[in-house]
Amino acid sequence: MEVNTIRFERFKPLADEACQERILAARKALGARAVVLGHHYQRADVYRHADLTGDSLRLSKLAAQTQSEYIVFCGVHFMAEVADILSKPSQTVILPDLNAGCSMADMANLAKVERAWRELGEVLEPDQAVTPITYINSAADLKAFCGEHGGIVCTSTNARQILQWAFGRREKVLFFPDQHLGRWTGYLMDIPLAEMLVWDPDEPMGGLTAQQIKMAKVLLWKGHCSVHQMFQAQHILRWRQEHPSGMVISHPECNFEVCKLSDYVGSTDFIIKTVAASAPGMRWLVGTELNLVNRIAEEYKPQGKVVQFMAPTVCMCSTMQRIDPQHLAWSLENLVAGKVVNQIKVPAREAELARVALDRMLAVS
Repeated sequence: MEVNTIRFERFKPLADEACQERILAARKALGARAVVLGHHYQRADVYRHADLTGDSLRLSKLAAQTQSEYIVFCGVHFMAEVADILSKPSQTVILPDLNAGCSMADMANLAKVERAWRELGEVLEPDQAVTPITYINSAADLKAFCGEHGGIVCTSTNARQILQWAFGRREKVLFFPDQHLGRWTGYLMDIPLAEMLVWDPDEPMGGLTAQQIKMAKVLLWKGHCSVHQMFQAQHILRWRQEHPSGMVISHPECNFEVCKLSDYVGSTDFIIKTVAASAPGMRWLVGTELNLVNRIAEEYKPQGKVVQFMAPTVCMCSTMQRIDPQHLAWSLENLVAGKVVNQIKVPAREAELARVALDRMLAVS
C-alpha cells in the first residue's frame, strides 16, 4: 500500500519551538536509521540537531561510514550530491529543502564549461594541455566532467596540493567556479598574477585572445561566493586602527586584497581550529559566514576571546538559511511515516565519473 506524503503546508505555520519538539520526537522514533548532518554555516536552530558537523566533504565521508539508512543533509544541494556519490548503495540522501542551492555553484554549469572546453580547443589541445579542476562547491555533472577529462576536485583545504598535482601532468589549469580560491592558491605557489587570467563564460573565448590563453598558466572562471565577496580591504584596515594587536583570519573565497591583508587564510575547519588554539583574551576579525562566526564567538567567550564578524552588515548564506526547523521536521516526520521526500540521487554514469574525480582528490590529499 502506497504511503501518503505528509504535505509541507502543514508545517509552514508552525512556530520554531513547536518544530523543535517534533524534530526531537521524530529523531527518537527513527533512532540510528537516520543521521542528520549539519554544515558549519547552518543556522543555529537546525545545527543543534546535527549528529555530525563540519564542512561538506568531511560530513559526506563520515556519513558514508555510518550504518544509517537515511542521510539528512542540512546544507545545500551540491553537498547532498557529494554525500550520495560517496555513500553506500543502501543509504538514501535527503535535502530538507530542494531550494537550498549555492550561488557560486550556479555560476558554472555544464553547458558553459563544455563550451569553454570547445573554445580552448580552438587554441590548444585541452585534453593534453589543460587540467580541469572544480571546487567541491559545484554540481555533480561538473565533477563528472573533470573525471572524464583527466581532471580533479579540490577543497579549500587541499587546493594547493591539487594544483601541484595538476601542474605535474599538464601545463595549464582551468579552475572553476570560484576565481578567488584559484587566484589565492596560485599566488601561494608563486604564480604571477599576470599568468592567472579570468575566463568570462559569457564572452566568446572567455573574453581572452588566443595569445593570452597560450600565455596563461591558470584560467580562473568568473565566479565567486556571494557571502565572501562582501568582505573588503577597508573593513580590515579600519578594524586594525581600532585593534592593532588583534588578528585577522579569512576564508580563501574572499577576494585577493582581503586575503593579503589577513594574518591567516584557510578553510572553515582551519578558522575554527586557529581561533580555538589562540591565547585567552585574543581578539579576532573573521571573514566568513555569520552563523559560523557567531558560533565561535559564543564558544570562546568564556576564554575572554573576542571574535568579530568582518563585514559591517549582516551577511549570511541565504540559500543555507532555507533549511529551517519546519523543513527538517517535515522531512523527518515523513521518514517516520515511511515516506522519503526530497531524495538527492545523482544519475549512475554521472556519479561514476564524479567519483573518479573525487577519488583522484582523495588519493592526492
